[in-house]
Amino acid sequence: MTLTELLKKRRSVRRFEHKRVPREVLEGLLKATLTAPSSKNTRSTRFMVIEDAQILTKVAQMRDFGSALLADAPCAILVCGDSSATDLWLDNAAISATILQLVAEEAGLGSCWVHVNGRPRWSKERNSGSELSYAENSDAETATDYLRKFLPLPKEWNPLCAVALGYPLEPSKPRSEKDDADKVIYL
Repeated sequence: MTLTELLKKRRSVRRFEHKRVPREVLEGLLKATLTAPSSKNTRSTRFMVIEDAQILTKVAQMRDFGSALLADAPCAILVCGDSSATDLWLDNAAISATILQLVAEEAGLGSCWVHVNGRPRWSKERNSGSELSYAENSDAETATDYLRKFLPLPKEWNPLCAVALGYPLEPSKPRSEKDDADKVIYL
């Protein structure tokens, strides 16, 4: 499969078979992902592989919207950036997370990016139920704050996202063709 074919095929997968991802497969994914480009070759991205079902259930509760799928995933990889290595840790981690998803697809796995960095744990004010933007609710607990309570994250490791991984429960639907001409400017 060419890279272009892989890009066309990849979809976010939110439902997985109840089947463990073999350690050798995970090691292969991480070995490939660790080759990702990084600013000045700082290699600032760090990974935490979570396979324990109880821990995945707790991680799934980091946000009130969008993270629940992690409870049923056989594995998740928390993609973090080491802020002591570079101020561009976020960019480096994003590149690595994308490559992780592509090599997972190549290995026959499905994946879904679940955002952590900068996200509030609760999108609604807990007592009144009213919607608040993150800026309005800046004193609220973040997903990162919550994860730090029970995951052994070194202080310089900043979680960008959790990538759910597993064997897809059903085949992905083909991507519909779209006219993207308005998204590119040639000079």
